[in-house]
Amino acid sequence: MLNGSLRRQFLQSRVSPATISLSHNYHQTQTENHGYNKNSLDLFAHLLEKCSTHKQTKEIHTKIIHAGSNQSGFLFPGLISSYSQLGFVDEAKKVFHNIPNDCKSDLSLWNSILRANKTHGFDEETIDIYIRMRNSGVSSDGFTFPLVIKACTSMGDSKLCKAVHGHVLVSGYQYNLHVGNDLINGYGKMGLMEDAIKVFDKMSRRNHVTWNTMFSGFAHNFDCDGAVNMFGLMEREGVEPHLLTWTSFISVHKRCGLHDRVIELFRDMRRKMNCSTGEVIAVVLSSCAELDKFQMAKEIHGYVISGGFQDYMFVQNSLISVYGKNGNVEEARNLFMEIKTKNLVTWNALISSFADAGFCDEAHQTFCQLVNIDDQKPRPNVVSFSAVIGGFAAKRKENECFEVFREMLHFKVHPNSVTIASLLSLCAEVVALGLGKEIHGYSIRALMDKNILVGNGLVNMYTKCGDVMDACSVFDHMDNRDLISWNSMIAGYGMHGYAKEALATFSEMVKLGSKPDVVTFVSVLSACSHAGLVTEGRKLFDQMSSEFMIMPDMEHYSCIVDLLGRAGLFQEANELIEKMPFEPDECVWGALLNACRIHKNTDIAEVIKSRLNLESEMTGTYMCLSNIYASQGRWEDAAKVRVAAKTRGLKKIPGQSRIEVRKKSYIFSSGNSFQSGLDKVYEILDDLGPRMKAEGYVPDKSFVLQDVGDEEKKEILNGHSEKLAIAFGHANILPNFPIRVTKNLRVCGDCHNWTKIFTKVTKREVIVRDGRRFHHFKDGNGDDTPPLSAALPLLASEGSLLVLAFL
Repeated sequence: MLNGSLRRQFLQSRVSPATISLSHNYHQTQTENHGYNKNSLDLFAHLLEKCSTHKQTKEIHTKIIHAGSNQSGFLFPGLISSYSQLGFVDEAKKVFHNIPNDCKSDLSLWNSILRANKTHGFDEETIDIYIRMRNSGVSSDGFTFPLVIKACTSMGDSKLCKAVHGHVLVSGYQYNLHVGNDLINGYGKMGLMEDAIKVFDKMSRRNHVTWNTMFSGFAHNFDCDGAVNMFGLMEREGVEPHLLTWTSFISVHKRCGLHDRVIELFRDMRRKMNCSTGEVIAVVLSSCAELDKFQMAKEIHGYVISGGFQDYMFVQNSLISVYGKNGNVEEARNLFMEIKTKNLVTWNALISSFADAGFCDEAHQTFCQLVNIDDQKPRPNVVSFSAVIGGFAAKRKENECFEVFREMLHFKVHPNSVTIASLLSLCAEVVALGLGKEIHGYSIRALMDKNILVGNGLVNMYTKCGDVMDACSVFDHMDNRDLISWNSMIAGYGMHGYAKEALATFSEMVKLGSKPDVVTFVSVLSACSHAGLVTEGRKLFDQMSSEFMIMPDMEHYSCIVDLLGRAGLFQEANELIEKMPFEPDECVWGALLNACRIHKNTDIAEVIKSRLNLESEMTGTYMCLSNIYASQGRWEDAAKVRVAAKTRGLKKIPGQSRIEVRKKSYIFSSGNSFQSGLDKVYEILDDLGPRMKAEGYVPDKSFVLQDVGDEEKKEILNGHSEKLAIAFGHANILPNFPIRVTKNLRVCGDCHNWTKIFTKVTKREVIVRDGRRFHHFKDGNGDDTPPLSAALPLLASEGSLLVLAFL
């Protein structure tokens, strides 16, 4: 192979004139000079074309040598082609390399070795041989250039491709149809559609391959407008779209996510051509799945049967996927069983169907069947593993999820960005920061940390695991950011109480030209609500419609009502609700009801009660109203509300707190635990009692919403789940690491005060994530988020210092 300096010299060199005669004349001269029998040469050439086994080619090769015919360059291209076509490319290369340099002036010889290398995927060798060919003074033809351009395309080397394009222009082959088509294909796949269009415009002749290649380029570059313009040009030039053209055109819209348009174009195609292709049917079925148009998918299934497409494997696979995505896994399974010869896509379609429908155990069982196939084909690939991992992740089954991940690495299947994103999402949901950090480490070693999907997953994982500084670091080092990146960072700042940073990030996002969406405004309004930034929240709410043309929906109204209610601005909040363009739902009333709980405003709570008429289907609404009554000592009213909830079949969600210690999760419920060792936890709480009392802790019995005695109220408060989890963490996590706890419900006022004093007594840091936000406790302070620059180094738990065996 040529070294880098020679290749650079080639890229900078000018094209030399042609210096070689036609191969026919060359062979004729060789025959005349050496006196070979032309008939014997023709016979050998004919026999080489007929060879169907390696043994036959080898025998003919031996006879050629014995007959002395190998002194003629006439037979070398045939030998190289025969070996290559039978899969013995190394022997083809050996034939070429053993040819004396003075016999390498035949263009067909160079074309044959170029084709052998390109066919077998040796793209760099193809380029190197092409450079040697040019340096030998041999000019290229319409067979040479397509091979070299395809090699450049496979390598993704646009500079090389443009250099070869220059040779094409000088050689006069720019009008060759095949050369033009391959240039269009290469530029399209390398993201250079402007260059592809220039080649297209200068072509003197085009065929359906030309048009289809242009559409494929537009699809590859997600350029739907370009494809539409190209289709219009076809019509203006009177070119009748071929079936493959329709296939490519429809595929562009599918790739761009325009699924409704895919279905419209499918109808147009059937109306104009009265036929279809299996490829188009597969694309349309996929769009039906995306749009949840299951009825239409069933109609297309009927068309598949009547049109004779039921034996097309990619159509069968698409049908399995669409039935699975609709939740009709039994029909998907039946289709799977009917397929006699299943490929890997078929297996993956069924696995994904089960996983998407929430049947993660069935997905895993199917996956295990695939793994245990006797003939070892097909083997599970990254899609197979990712589907099972995604299914377990959606069900928050972290043990099973990581077990499959270990198995994936054992099979030497490299995870892709989807796999990593699923694992990070799971770590975020179960607050497994130690594991999340190790997945981050793996993504760095696998060179995937710059992938935008992985980057977004990391930002989300770190923020939801309470490590906002690491989230900030990942965000700052992202090469590219999309809307999800910005939304994740803004939401992360907001849930940690860094409202000013959330607002600054929002401003930077807009300044850099990223357009906010409905999710952005939910995040930034929530940040204002948590921090009590009423003026900023009002301004943003107004800007939604006035500057960004986004009409507030129910969630935005809930955020602004929550903001106003927390600030005690009940009249303004109520006026806003009255002016809503649609009927407020329970979330809006619930936001105002929660403000009533904070400010102990039973009058407005009564109004909300009458508006809801106790017909809510949300347990939280009943519990909040009951708690408001209980805090005022109105036990009968509280009991009535609870009875009403019970009558409707609603149950109070028990408070649970989760803590990760050495990469193992422990869950505590108020007054109970799913793990053993609860007695020891209570001993720790009892030991802390005198020191806590000395620092000013007094149990706030108003947060016990039961009509019981004072001592029993103290016991109930002492058994709140977050206290149990914090005490457990205090005993099992090294002192210089934060204690991180996740609670499914809001932290009560008593626990908030207790945790503040706990950090003062123990000199520890505690981070609690409840149902709404993060609470940071340190040195006796709570929710006073420090400046990011002054925050502690990013340490998750002592578990994060360990290395998992599979990583």
